[in-house]
Amino acid sequence: MQRAQVAVTRTSPRTVREDHLRLLQLAGCERHLDRTVDTALKINISWHFFYPACSTTPWQLDGVIRGLEALGFDRDLIHGCHNRTVVIDARLGERENKQVDVLEAHGLRNVHLYEPGEEWVHVRDAVGDLADGFLCLNDVYPDGFSIPKRFLGENIVHLPTVKTHVFTTTTGAMKNAFGGLLNERRHWAHPVIHETLVDLLAIQKRIHAGVFAVMDGTFAGDGPGPRCMVPHVKNVLLASADQVAIDAVAAKLMGFDPLSIRYIRLAHERGLGCGDPARIEIVGDTDAAEERWDFTGPYRRMTFASRMQHLIYWGPLKKPLEWSLKTVLAPWSYLASVAYHDSFWYSFKGRRAMRRALDSEWGRLFANWGSVPSDERGFLDLGEPAASLERTGLRAFRTSLGILATCLKEAPEFAARQRRRLRSAAGVQSAEPESQ
Repeated sequence: MQRAQVAVTRTSPRTVREDHLRLLQLAGCERHLDRTVDTALKINISWHFFYPACSTTPWQLDGVIRGLEALGFDRDLIHGCHNRTVVIDARLGERENKQVDVLEAHGLRNVHLYEPGEEWVHVRDAVGDLADGFLCLNDVYPDGFSIPKRFLGENIVHLPTVKTHVFTTTTGAMKNAFGGLLNERRHWAHPVIHETLVDLLAIQKRIHAGVFAVMDGTFAGDGPGPRCMVPHVKNVLLASADQVAIDAVAAKLMGFDPLSIRYIRLAHERGLGCGDPARIEIVGDTDAAEERWDFTGPYRRMTFASRMQHLIYWGPLKKPLEWSLKTVLAPWSYLASVAYHDSFWYSFKGRRAMRRALDSEWGRLFANWGSVPSDERGFLDLGEPAASLERTGLRAFRTSLGILATCLKEAPEFAARQRRRLRSAAGVQSAEPESQ
């Protein structure tokens, strides 16, 4: 296996724009992406509310857009990209995390893959016999599944953050594809999530003109991620064309052995990238890559919700409950997740958990995003010292009630039944895969 390369740079609000350009140059972005085709910026929204280290930051998105343009990429060929889940409202999330503000400021298209007008194609039509070698997806979706048609031939740039995850120990570039390639029934793949991420990386390497990732570690999240974490200010950025290698370097920074994490090891063994730190060349601020943060990880202090998820997918509740997640009864789990995370945890514990991060320079920049002076290097003045959130406590709780209603209304099990009824009434034969 050839050696991989990962760029790592230190950063600060005052230099974050030039640091992103340097990062892209160090990682050889222009060698790995095709300037003549569309480039999708796969934005990460792990929570529709703002939470440090949880989702793509506005300075990350802004820095990558500016960096791509400086390297000769046509603005008209760059677009933001979102998918949906049944528990995350992407439209709310892009506003609360100020991602849509960045796209609008740069005049970029903003694509929501699940909305009318976006076509999806059967995976076998897209990748052919590659599907015969899937580790698990043929078992998870016996009738197959669909992927976004616009991805075929596009570049994709993943924009994850450095954080832990209660299903996969860490999450990053490889996991970000889980929220792009699969549609609403991706929870069917949770019991075999590591194998799923490997299959999805193989798909990406077949369908995309180029695959690249820029990972934000200005905030990094420890604990029961990707939501109820302890955020830490770490002031680093990572980039690579090797999705396995960038996840491995991020895992090592957090204090984990990358090859002990199943999805990294499987992808490494199948030759989809390099997960062995000894074979990864660090370019840029090499001393930053030598840091070890000694994170406790996602399993020592799990939330009630994450413990229940583990019991259902891998524990004693698997037999009595997991079957329901593939039936019309599945919305019970969506409602339970939203009720716990949005109505309870964020509303009444979130502010306390992220207080230190909000008081940092990055917290001030987020709070004052769009109103502070800036130049080509970064942000000259971060605004008033006190950062505050608009949605906490009872206001967040009230918003969560609307999310609960939307979650139930748009549950894919109900939507699929309605589509089939309408097609049946119209005498139209449906070829829609059950997984879609």
